[in-house]
Amino acid sequence: MQAKILLAAAALVALGAASAGAQSGPVKIGVLNDMSGLYSDVGGKGSVVAAQMAVDDAGPVLGQKAVVISGDHQNKPDVGSSIARQWYDQDGVDMITDVPTSSVALAVTEVAREKKKLALFTGPASSDLTGPKCNAYAAAWVYDTYSLAHVTGGAVVKSGGDTWFFITADYAFGHALERDTGDVVKAAGGKILGDVMVPLSTADFSSYLLQAQASKAKIIGLANAGGDTINSIKQGAEFGIVEGGQKFAGLLMFISDVHSLGLKVAQGLQLTSPFYWDMNDQTRAFSKRFAEKTGRPPTFDQAGVYSAVAHYLKAVKASGTKDPDKVMAEMRALPINDFMTKNGKLRIDGRVVRDMYLFEVKKPSESKAPWDYYKLIQTVPGDEAYRPLDKGDCPLVKNG
Repeated sequence: MQAKILLAAAALVALGAASAGAQSGPVKIGVLNDMSGLYSDVGGKGSVVAAQMAVDDAGPVLGQKAVVISGDHQNKPDVGSSIARQWYDQDGVDMITDVPTSSVALAVTEVAREKKKLALFTGPASSDLTGPKCNAYAAAWVYDTYSLAHVTGGAVVKSGGDTWFFITADYAFGHALERDTGDVVKAAGGKILGDVMVPLSTADFSSYLLQAQASKAKIIGLANAGGDTINSIKQGAEFGIVEGGQKFAGLLMFISDVHSLGLKVAQGLQLTSPFYWDMNDQTRAFSKRFAEKTGRPPTFDQAGVYSAVAHYLKAVKASGTKDPDKVMAEMRALPINDFMTKNGKLRIDGRVVRDMYLFEVKKPSESKAPWDYYKLIQTVPGDEAYRPLDKGDCPLVKNG
């Protein structure tokens, strides 16, 4: 009996020491994303650079400089959740960020919930992350399928695009984006003429494009992203889809996609973004620093990683602790102000509310410098761009 008591006491001491060590060690941030696949230009190594910039700008946090590590989830939910579990359990990671590919993010958010550790998502788009799958320890920092649907989809319908056919990435993100955009189209009196589901990282879109062409829909909605969007539009040009009178709606496009397409192909496309490098002096100053390290301006995902990490570190400093509950409360209390966000707010459902922007891709003749690709069409206030708090079926909202 005495031996058992001593062993139990020793275990408690060890647990206390581990807890103290976790609290006293440096803040550790894990950038988890696609480092080698179709989303590597969107986030990839550039997101790691952005996180490190935020850490460098923050200086000492709780007396020590924060640490950034990175991992490649390969766009696989099981790989992503396994890395997250190891980071939280064994490697002392306090917060995970980026995590493009909504299916991976939905897996990671469950690990964050279980471990009561923070996840600040900048890469995934599914609005379910702040809806039925909302999590007290997670936030959707940059954008979501609801905002993309309402800003881009709404603008296209208003301009006469009232019949749609969707080419949809066959996983959580694509399904959510088609669902949310379809709701906008139908609410405005438009019609959905059909859709086709496409596996992730498909090289040949010809059969899918032929179905879209045959539908006679005015708008071919691309509910995909990254390399899949690029291939859809490039191959669509080969089929003469735009010349035939149909138009593409790139429902999620990054500046890296436009760069890959070139202005001759991408001109006239309308897209939604929370950030563009050439909007004002602050965005240009950050983007210049980023480009000096990477050779190109940031995507909105990469800019969002900086924003999320910077606000997180600010909240850690303000609360004087790494305790996830206290830090999350502080992040909600503090307004988000940086080069890409003015007076943003983190809601109880994990949604960061910020202004969104509708851009149109310039004609080649309108572009005056490298990466001079967008012209601003409309600024949409955050309260209009994002789903109302009481409409997302988030259990945290229902529970008060």
